[in-house]
Amino acid sequence: MKLPAGLTAKKILAAAKRSQQGMDSLGFCLACGAKAEGVEPDARKCECEMCGQAKVYGAEELAIYVAF
Repeated sequence: MKLPAGLTAKKILAAAKRSQQGMDSLGFCLACGAKAEGVEPDARKCECEMCGQAKVYGAEELAIYVAF
């Protein structure tokens, strides 16, 4: 999976870990790389507040793809 500039597997995995610990509920936009707050861990294709595209995924959902 190709990630947007500035978004790394390390950032995604750290956000997923924080989500599992109940600290944050983050997601990331695969179009522009923006961080999105209040995103369900398993969210897929949600609208990005920054760019308007339906490419926001929950951190835990993305972690599945970048971990391998």
